[in-house]
Amino acid sequence: MSTSGKLQVGLLFGGQSGEHEVSIRSAQAIARGLAGNAEKYQLCPFYIQKNGHWSEPELSAQVLATGQPVANETRRTSFQFPASAAAVDVWFPILHGPNGEDGTIQGLLRLMGKPFVGAGVLASAAGMDKIAMKTLFAAAELPQVRYLALTRGQWQSQTDHWLARVETELAYPCFVKPANLGSSVGIAKVRNRAQLQSALDSAASYDRRLIVEAGVTAREIECAVLGNEQAQASVLGEITYRSDFYDYETKYTEGLADLIIPAAVPEDLSQRLRKLAVQAFEAVDGAGLARVDFFYVEATGEVFINEINTMPGFTSTSMYPQLWEATGLSFTALVDRLVQLALAGD
Repeated sequence: MSTSGKLQVGLLFGGQSGEHEVSIRSAQAIARGLAGNAEKYQLCPFYIQKNGHWSEPELSAQVLATGQPVANETRRTSFQFPASAAAVDVWFPILHGPNGEDGTIQGLLRLMGKPFVGAGVLASAAGMDKIAMKTLFAAAELPQVRYLALTRGQWQSQTDHWLARVETELAYPCFVKPANLGSSVGIAKVRNRAQLQSALDSAASYDRRLIVEAGVTAREIECAVLGNEQAQASVLGEITYRSDFYDYETKYTEGLADLIIPAAVPEDLSQRLRKLAVQAFEAVDGAGLARVDFFYVEATGEVFINEINTMPGFTSTSMYPQLWEATGLSFTALVDRLVQLALAGD
């Protein structure tokens, strides 16, 4: 705790994933939220450069101010952090993607012996790995679309087998995804064999574990979850867009997607999805926060859980904070609640 009696909040952002710039934007919003709680918290920012170098708070504050990444500096020796990191009371790792929300940084923070916002190692790893996630959802008997999981080695050694299997068991259209990337990176919608082969080749360049999911004609509904042992679900939101699917550009470019909050769905469906969102959170052993995404097939009334995101974005276009705003929790109050949940869950 600082000499002023305020809790030192270590805001950890940037990172080595392809979502580096998104993390900076999320961190800017979190910093504003902490400023709204200035009587309780003192911001101590730590920017992780793309080469893994942990920047001092002074340079980190400059990145927050400009919103621009900096050129890589000389890399520190492994596990050598800025001296000011020792004064942090609670960490807020607003990192997205691999080496950010996949359990790696969570394990490091656990070893450092300080509480941190968000899920622990298990939930973070399961939330990032789509195959592990789907396995846990299946064990919890949560409804999911049909899918096939394979490795890069299986794809490269048995190409014709997997092409035929996808066509037989899933059919077109279907979605090809790397198992361990977020924000729609490396995902492709395919409608024929040539596209399928190209998409699997591309996905294999990102990750050694791959997944192919059956396509469904559905509305995309999202729900925010907040809490530890007694998690609560927000009102629902719906994403609409004009692109072929909700890809990276659509997700993070203002004006390309519309967020409808609250989603115009029947009340019984709303209650069902909110219950399923909490069940998904519990299935992966979530903590702090998560956003759960669903497919709602309006023609049949079917719902399928798509995925859980254990560290959702906090940018101006992000659904998570907007869902809580619509539920009655302001952004400043949300940030405060997340820090308090971190302290309570340690």
